[in-house]
Amino acid sequence: MSLFDWFANRRKSEPNNHQRQEREIADGLWTKCEACTVLAYTKDLKANQRVCLECGHHMRVYSDERIRQLIDANTWMLLDEQVRPTDPLKFRDRKSYSDRLRETQEKTKLLDAVQTGIGQLDGLPIALGVMDFRFMGGSMGSVVGEKLTRLIEQGTRRRFPVIIVCASGGARMQEGMLSLMQMAKISGAIERHHEAGLLYIPILTHPTTGGVTASFAMLGDIILAEPKATIGFAGRRVIEQTLREKLPDDFQTSEYLLQHGFVDAIIPRTQLKKTLAQLIRLHQPLPTAPTMVPLPEAMSLTREW
Repeated sequence: MSLFDWFANRRKSEPNNHQRQEREIADGLWTKCEACTVLAYTKDLKANQRVCLECGHHMRVYSDERIRQLIDANTWMLLDEQVRPTDPLKFRDRKSYSDRLRETQEKTKLLDAVQTGIGQLDGLPIALGVMDFRFMGGSMGSVVGEKLTRLIEQGTRRRFPVIIVCASGGARMQEGMLSLMQMAKISGAIERHHEAGLLYIPILTHPTTGGVTASFAMLGDIILAEPKATIGFAGRRVIEQTLREKLPDDFQTSEYLLQHGFVDAIIPRTQLKKTLAQLIRLHQPLPTAPTMVPLPEAMSLTREW
């Protein structure tokens, strides 16, 4: 029985139904799962971190909500929040890149496709970057590259573990080579972080593709992914036409990549914060062993009688 049928039967069974006025359901009160089509009470869905209570489908989460899910309350401090994109190539397709940026900024209330900052995860200090697919498909332009590079460098200076939540369609075509250069810039910062003996964990969410996959998304000490996320470089059709063969149905999913050794673990969103805290604690540097000072003669344990 569907939810609407249940309400209809209930109305029929209630006395004085003709005197009962219809009440409208407020917009946003219910959310329909894209996978199983079951309606869920939005408040309950948010409490379950937007994971369907019926089938476990992970609905898309944007940067503000993702930060609330991972960072302890009242510990978040944004970094480089005023860094904004420009249009150095004066790019234009159906409309100018400048106009696209302005419209997207007004719609999303974001300056670009990533938020970065430092905060505490279960009491542990971390440097966190969260990409936002709402902003031009989470594409990686100069601002994304600059903010992530600064974040990693900040984590290296403070000796914090760095976590980046990836969600992107790849490099931003409107910035051309300037966008592609960000792959090398971020990768260089990650290498310096690694040389300092510090932890870097990328979290691959749906979707993670293109130049992001080809750079910092796959350079982690431990690579985590959400269930059934699309992860890849080129599109499925391009690969099939190049190889001239049919690819498996689950190709470019997190489960396929786990099976073939490209990711280390698939973690449900409801367990992600707990898992990250465990990994960070396991990889914290050991305390320095105390120096053994020789005992003076007067304190010697051996004595001649």
